[in-house]
Amino acid sequence: MVNVCEVLGTEYPIIQGAMARIAECNLAAAVSNGGGLGIIAAGGESADWLREQIKKTREMTDKPFGVNIMLLAPNVDELIDVVCEEKVPVVTTGAGNPGKYIARMKECGIKVVPVIANVALALRVERAGADAVVAEGTEAGGHIGETATMALVPQIVDAVKIPVLAAGGIADGRGIAAAYMLGAKGVQVGTRFLVANECIVAPGYKNAILKAKDSSTVATGRSTGHPVRVIKNKLAREILALEKKNEDVEKINELCTGTLAAAVRDGDADHGNIMSGQIAGMVKKEQPAAEIIEEMFKEVEEIYEDRNHICRTGRSV
Repeated sequence: MVNVCEVLGTEYPIIQGAMARIAECNLAAAVSNGGGLGIIAAGGESADWLREQIKKTREMTDKPFGVNIMLLAPNVDELIDVVCEEKVPVVTTGAGNPGKYIARMKECGIKVVPVIANVALALRVERAGADAVVAEGTEAGGHIGETATMALVPQIVDAVKIPVLAAGGIADGRGIAAAYMLGAKGVQVGTRFLVANECIVAPGYKNAILKAKDSSTVATGRSTGHPVRVIKNKLAREILALEKKNEDVEKINELCTGTLAAAVRDGDADHGNIMSGQIAGMVKKEQPAAEIIEEMFKEVEEIYEDRNHICRTGRSV
């Protein structure tokens, strides 16, 4: 099995989650400088914006970084053109099958790592030439699938021969160690990086994460076919109320219009769409991105050193 760090060109086997309107050059460069793979999220953005972000990231780091492309974006072909022309080291994809784009990206020297939520898609992207996959469980923030990380990861690992990174519900060394026990060779982490010093979200957004408890998130939008995990607030309750009434998708979408920007830019904790994973209740402090990475992997080492205490005396793992 190929080492994930060799695939990504990183010191640590960790990818920063692609958070739309949030993951831009400052956070991406900080994560890459810290030994992980920083990601620029191109979802909802223009090709010109993406090209400028790539340029700025290269000015801030000489380490590998990546771009995430949402395949449902209306300008997806333009975004693919940009990453190919700029020869971005790594591209992650979401919201669909990137199969028709993979060969072109690989011809440009790009490592392709789709984010998937089921075995069927994992097999399809592997056949199309993906270098690795991120198996993302429903514990994750933002757009989610239905299967939990604990159940999803080992099934993906058993199905494919390429490296698997786990995502969803991972915020510290315990989560990383657990992912490895499930067969993953790396992780993708989003929510914890929301409170990185270099993350551009408004203070109100960060405070919502830092104040969160174990039960503070909810999945909205199930009735639309596109569930999204967010922090419970007035907006989330309004969306759920509309869904309970079986209101039209158009009415729900109208209510949600502009709410992500309200959260990210204005820090609106009541009417902003504060996307977050279920592990928000474990996130307790702001830190530099590099410190977050170092702390998590130091915890992994401590857990690994303690592995022989799993079994009874005289047995080892």
